[in-house]
Amino acid sequence: TGRSCEDPWVVASSLIGATRQLKFLVAVRPGLHQPSLAARMAATFDRLSGGRLLINLVTGGDRAELAADGVFLDHAERYAQSAEFIRVWREIVTRSHEGEAVDFDGRYLQVQGARLLFPPVQRPHPPVWFGGSSEPAHALAAEQVERYLTWGEPPAEVARKLADVRARAERLGRRVDFGIRLHVIVRETEDAAWHAADALISRVDDATIAKAQEALSRMDSEGQRRMAALHRGGASRSRAALEISPNLWAGVGLVRGGAGTALVGNPQQVAERIREYADLGIDAFIFSGYPHLEEAYRFAELVFPLLPRAVRQRLQGQGAAANGPIGEVVANVDAPSRLRAQS
Repeated sequence: TGRSCEDPWVVASSLIGATRQLKFLVAVRPGLHQPSLAARMAATFDRLSGGRLLINLVTGGDRAELAADGVFLDHAERYAQSAEFIRVWREIVTRSHEGEAVDFDGRYLQVQGARLLFPPVQRPHPPVWFGGSSEPAHALAAEQVERYLTWGEPPAEVARKLADVRARAERLGRRVDFGIRLHVIVRETEDAAWHAADALISRVDDATIAKAQEALSRMDSEGQRRMAALHRGGASRSRAALEISPNLWAGVGLVRGGAGTALVGNPQQVAERIREYADLGIDAFIFSGYPHLEEAYRFAELVFPLLPRAVRQRLQGQGAAANGPIGEVVANVDAPSRLRAQS
């Protein structure tokens, strides 16, 4: 979602026509986007994709990258701004189905008469996904989002985070779903999987790790701090040092920011670890691998057959049909469908 990535909206848009069932989790960045513009982008994408958009609210944690993008708020202020942003975004998109406008006068954001003339397919709005490990992040998740995401920490730590967000949401009369972000290294045998994990970092020298960790330490992200604590700076690269929970390996985080853990093992072991997280209440898993395409094939061939039937059935779902826009907007005020309904 930052400068190390291609622009997510451009990339995702380029794939709409090449896919039928794939859903797109696309980032919005408070401070870089304005909520009215983000609402138009989301509604357009949702219509063109037939209702396949998911929104990833990203507050950011790399102060140098944020400064380069013109964002100079501290950690607490960024979360306060993000809370205002997603509140306004949700209201604009939700009210678009009835042709209503939104006024908002907050500390960080102000809009007057914000309207979205062409609503999205999904009602009331595309689901909002969000991850964060700090107290302000948990508060935002409980109040504003549909799905809370965590990086791959040991199950006991994940359980504590989920319990906190769940309890906060319940006090507000809300329900939040949960997801997890992990890498995967799966092979037909356990030995082969751990050999692949060792090979992945075999050419990373101490100087590279030190440089990466020094850069990551400047972030003010609680999630990044928790990832770094798992591998303890890479003092040792042995399996004993980096296997922080059964089949959960922290080696990726030696040089990668963000999600720094991988499930490593044979198909049965990986499937069992997935079930352990699912038992905590997680029903969305975001996986990746190195190289990504090859690991995706391995996962599909080796792990998919071991997943519960309900999970495999969900993979066969279809997206909704697009519903417009049709006609011409009149004087930048009314959508043709609204005028047609009033006539």
